[in-house]
Amino acid sequence: MSSTTTSQTPESDGPGPAEGETRPVRLIQNEVTTEIPVHLLFRDEVDPVSVPLKPAVVARRRGTGEQPRFRRPGPAKARPVAQVDPDLVERPGRVLPGTVGVLAGACGAAGCAATSWWAGVLPPPVVQALGLPAHAGGGLGPAQWAAYAGAGALGLFGFGGLARGLTGRAWVLGLFGRYRGTVRRTGLMWVNPLLLRRRVDVRLRHWRSEPMPAADGNGVALRVVVLVVWRVRDTARATLGVEDHETYLRECVEAALARVPVEMPGTARGSLDAATDALTRRVAQDAGPVGLEVFSVRPVRVEYAPEVAAAMHRRRIAALDAQNRASVLTSVVDSVEDTVTRLTMRGLVELDDYERKALVKDLTVAFCAGRGEAAP
Repeated sequence: MSSTTTSQTPESDGPGPAEGETRPVRLIQNEVTTEIPVHLLFRDEVDPVSVPLKPAVVARRRGTGEQPRFRRPGPAKARPVAQVDPDLVERPGRVLPGTVGVLAGACGAAGCAATSWWAGVLPPPVVQALGLPAHAGGGLGPAQWAAYAGAGALGLFGFGGLARGLTGRAWVLGLFGRYRGTVRRTGLMWVNPLLLRRRVDVRLRHWRSEPMPAADGNGVALRVVVLVVWRVRDTARATLGVEDHETYLRECVEAALARVPVEMPGTARGSLDAATDALTRRVAQDAGPVGLEVFSVRPVRVEYAPEVAAAMHRRRIAALDAQNRASVLTSVVDSVEDTVTRLTMRGLVELDDYERKALVKDLTVAFCAGRGEAAP
């Protein structure tokens, strides 16, 4: 075992070192450790109030006896906001008037008929009905088949691209998984038949939910039915930015009800209006990034959950009964006081303390009995 040597300056009873002299530092040193200042070994403990419960150690120099330094945690990070692709924004799609598709389809059909006459495959009655001259064709050859293919493709391309736009509806166009625009036009129009079309309802819509779980300010379980007024503002994000925007809206409403307390009607003035504002703000904030515009989320029916309905019903009845009793007692006391005061001031009776107490007792019993008979 290695010996440990402690070197120190002997203390003297005389005065301290003269000015300009440096006092030697007491050290502890052995064969393994380096020189350690003695005063660091008896360093005061760190204030437990100022140190967090789970500090992060920044650095600690081994063999020096230095206490670890701590880094205070920074401010809590804000809740991330749901976002979709910033480039996914609604833009108008390219369409043509419906007459273009009708003309292209008619030209294709006419080309097929002309090719059949050219090949001589049209029946004679049809030729005579159309007023065409008789033509003895050489049958279906490569040229005729090529003409058939071109005319048929033109007809299919023309008639296959016809679409009807409705008021309050929009078409979201896509080609091979890529967004190609949104069509909000009405009437007959021609859309490229190679594009995938998805119809989206852009009208003002309302949705009445089924009973959803909620809670009031005291944590009592409730069942709330809400009316949501909303519409699709950005068809591209509502269709392509989320799997199902209607299901997403329902889940946003349910999540908002779990965070916003809803009071029973009549318990607090303006409580339903405050809950409506808070619910609308939260749901609009969550549904905005996916192209949905929420105008209001209004509770239309609030009731206690089945497991607490009976107990809360008895509690409310007891509260109403106590309030009714308090009001009746206040009215009776005022009536008794007014009666005794009038009798005394008019000099109709002269009462001492005992007689006054007896009169007050009799009048109170009489008034309470009268109120009880009038209540039914």
